[in-house]
Amino acid sequence: MSPDLLLRFSFPKNPRAWYLNTLHGFSIIRPAFNLPSVSHPTLPSPRHAHYNQVGGWSHLSLELGAICAAQNQQGTLHRRSYFYVGQHYVPQGNSSIAAGQLYVEHLTPAKVTQPLPIVLIHGHGMTGTNFLNTPDGRLGWADFFMSKGYELYIVDQPSRGRSAWQINVDGPQSTDDALIIESHFTATQNFNLWPQASLHTQWPGNGTMGDATFDRFYASTVPSLVSDLESSEKIRAAGSQLLDQIGPVILLTHSQSGPLGWILGDARPSQIKAIIALEPMGPPLINAVFPPITAARPFGLTETPLVYSPPIASASDLKPMTVSSTPTFTCFRQQPPARKLVNLSKIPVLMVTSESSYHSIYDACTAGYLSQAGVSVEHIHLGDVGIHGNGHMMFMEMNNLEIADQVVEKWIAKMKLGS
Repeated sequence: MSPDLLLRFSFPKNPRAWYLNTLHGFSIIRPAFNLPSVSHPTLPSPRHAHYNQVGGWSHLSLELGAICAAQNQQGTLHRRSYFYVGQHYVPQGNSSIAAGQLYVEHLTPAKVTQPLPIVLIHGHGMTGTNFLNTPDGRLGWADFFMSKGYELYIVDQPSRGRSAWQINVDGPQSTDDALIIESHFTATQNFNLWPQASLHTQWPGNGTMGDATFDRFYASTVPSLVSDLESSEKIRAAGSQLLDQIGPVILLTHSQSGPLGWILGDARPSQIKAIIALEPMGPPLINAVFPPITAARPFGLTETPLVYSPPIASASDLKPMTVSSTPTFTCFRQQPPARKLVNLSKIPVLMVTSESSYHSIYDACTAGYLSQAGVSVEHIHLGDVGIHGNGHMMFMEMNNLEIADQVVEKWIAKMKLGS
């Protein structure tokens, strides 16, 4: 597609209409790098196109047209807003401060055609920016799903990113160093910490410090709460309020937020019509792969109680049994007859596992636990459907839009959700 054709398609030919679009809050997600401005006979001059944000107007730079043309793709016209839910006041000194709030970025395409919005929750050390664009400036999943007509709500978990962490209120935080990011996510093939790590080929760039894409990605990481229990309690409170306000929805989680999806599905089963779990934190009841291999998720999949039938009085009532075991991974399920997850069993689940991630070792165990507990779960291994070389951050990698299109959105369409 030529730059001329792309620009004609991207913007109204009437400059006045173009300004009206900016006035009404529409924008296009702009990749995080710059290319020279271009001119076009049907658009205002660059001097006018770079209209600064006077009176709160947003602006669409002509540079965006060049960027999109250079990538042979374009952003999706949409309106952006944000809001907070879930805050409570905590006394401090002679006044109070807000805590526990959840930042929600609301992206609405110019034409909404899907009956259900998608709520996206990032993983450990991340924020909602994960889904906007990739670290090397390509379009992200937000643009893809808006192009398909989905309204989106992208959050920052409580006490993370734009959801303020409050001193003397929230628990301690931790930060992943660059070596952890390289060895676990972006350059796993260089470290081979698990058998499948060598299959990783889809990260853009070499995935190590000094590479421009890695440096941009690592700069986006943020401190996270140390306690998974605290994170779980905070998201149950604030996330439930969000669902009450905007539901019903499709919920998409990744990694550390995987258990948070089970918690929200259990708390608000009528407000969540499907859960898409990208490599959810697991496996059941114990950590795996990376030392120390310690007990975790005492309620099977979560740090906080879930509703089982027959009911449980404590986590010990689950009576797990070992299905398989290696030095770095033990798979547990319930002793039969297994208790059922009565609320989660009302929600269809898609689990997605990449070919080279450490999750390829144990995600099948997580899916098996869900299935035994009565949850309808479809587990897709990307390698089994011909999508190769991906790691844990699949939605940022070079074939990110292929995964969104051929796996995630295809499954949503198949389920006929909201019809």
